[in-house]
Amino acid sequence: MTKMNLKYLDFDYSEDADGVGTFDAMASVSPAQIPALHAEIGALLAWAHQHWPDACGALEDGGEWHYDLQGVQEVSTPLVLTFDDTAGQLRTEAGSPTPPRTTITLTVSGNAAFCAALREAFEIE
Repeated sequence: MTKMNLKYLDFDYSEDADGVGTFDAMASVSPAQIPALHAEIGALLAWAHQHWPDACGALEDGGEWHYDLQGVQEVSTPLVLTFDDTAGQLRTEAGSPTPPRTTITLTVSGNAAFCAALREAFEIE
């Protein structure tokens, strides 16, 4: 398999006393970047399912790897802030809303063999 460079998922890695490794990533993208982020997540999860078929499940129940995927979409409205020195108060006025940003978090956990293979396949340090 050709190694895949991850553009949107930047993983932090931790390991517990039992040797279970956990990769955590969060990506926040504009609407134009959503397809690329989805493709990156899809490629990683497809790889895991292909190389560890029927092994996805809670590690405490005998699974070799597991993942948690969550997302949120938020619209940001900038505020124009001014200070009214006569009244001694801030004044705010809502600006134009920006396009929504989508934030996705992905956590992938696994045994030592799974974690080593994931690191190699996706060049995760």
